[in-house]
Amino acid sequence: MNAKPVHAAQTLFPVVDDCLQVGGVPLTRLAQRVGSTPFYAYDRRLLTERVAQVRMHLPHSLELHYSMKANPMPALVQHLSTLVDGIDVASAGELKVALDTGMAPERISFAGPGKSEAELTRAVAAGAVVHAESEREIRALAKIGEQLGIEPLLVLRINPDFELKGSGMRMGGGAKQFGIDAEDAPRLLALASSLGLATLGFHIFSGSQSLKMEAIIEAQAQTLLLAERLAAQARDPVRILNIGGGFGIPYFPGEAALDLAPIGAALDAALPRVHAALPQAQVSIELGRYLVGEAGVYVARVVDRKVSRGQVFLVTDGGLHHHLAASGNFGQVIRKNYPVALGNRMSASGDTETVSVVGPLCTPLDLLAERMDLPAAEVGDLVVVFQSGAYGRSASPQGFLSHPDAPEVLV
Repeated sequence: MNAKPVHAAQTLFPVVDDCLQVGGVPLTRLAQRVGSTPFYAYDRRLLTERVAQVRMHLPHSLELHYSMKANPMPALVQHLSTLVDGIDVASAGELKVALDTGMAPERISFAGPGKSEAELTRAVAAGAVVHAESEREIRALAKIGEQLGIEPLLVLRINPDFELKGSGMRMGGGAKQFGIDAEDAPRLLALASSLGLATLGFHIFSGSQSLKMEAIIEAQAQTLLLAERLAAQARDPVRILNIGGGFGIPYFPGEAALDLAPIGAALDAALPRVHAALPQAQVSIELGRYLVGEAGVYVARVVDRKVSRGQVFLVTDGGLHHHLAASGNFGQVIRKNYPVALGNRMSASGDTETVSVVGPLCTPLDLLAERMDLPAAEVGDLVVVFQSGAYGRSASPQGFLSHPDAPEVLV
């Protein structure tokens, strides 16, 4: 038998009497409080500590915004709203959650392609900053502003002519549905001015989920240079500059946590030049996954233990429909195991067995862990999937096969 491997994510949560604790509450007791499994649980302490860590390493003049698409749970967003300088949303539904926190509307930004006129109208009426991603959106904002008698707060979302190398998702560079191509920005700046719209600045996002410190530093340097070039062609002073995010978290074996110190040092060296060129600009960074991803766990209960031709399967009451990313996105990516443990059997000593953790769905893709070494499990044990605070419940097909939804708790 093998010794049980421990992922760094597991060490973020204390273990008392062999039981994982989330928010200081033993997992077994938390399951009783929730009343059923599966569920998501987010640790308030870890959220607070992650924001503090980011602020410690990044320049003090840099504003920190939370990108709500990573996790829109209202209680979690409410908690983060007291710690960050702004919230970035991507739908009218997220806009409502952000406004309900009491965050000042002008510190809420609305990005994303294909915003409807109804969504744009809500944003303008609320006083949120709209990150326009096309000529159609600019023209619609001018019309809406005239109808409401409100001057829209307009920022141009830019598709840069470079990408964040090594990122999990490349949001910029090449042909993209996101933003306005950098080379077309001067024309649309002039169009906005001709329509009576003041452009407050730029949102430049090149990629996400990067663990390569050097790539992030290079992309941020190019972002700041691009912003200076665009500002030289703008008719209004730049007041808002969102340089995106892209910070990744380690999910799989061999991945190391991102080192923020060199990133902060590079920004600290570059920002004085930017402030000199754009004296009215408030520079911000938006982070989603990096703030919340490691603070959450997904918990499912073993309801059956099966042995098929020598292979052990732990069948749980949760799976792909609640945690699509951990399952491998319907087989569309090369599947790797998220860090998984038995939350009520956390002792690092003792023998293990090789098992596959599966869910209750009628598809072989319903996998939470494939051939992973875990302590010998019994029916009733609690399976924990770490790194589940971002793009978990809200990014999963909960209606698939009509099983119950997974509740969420912030502790």
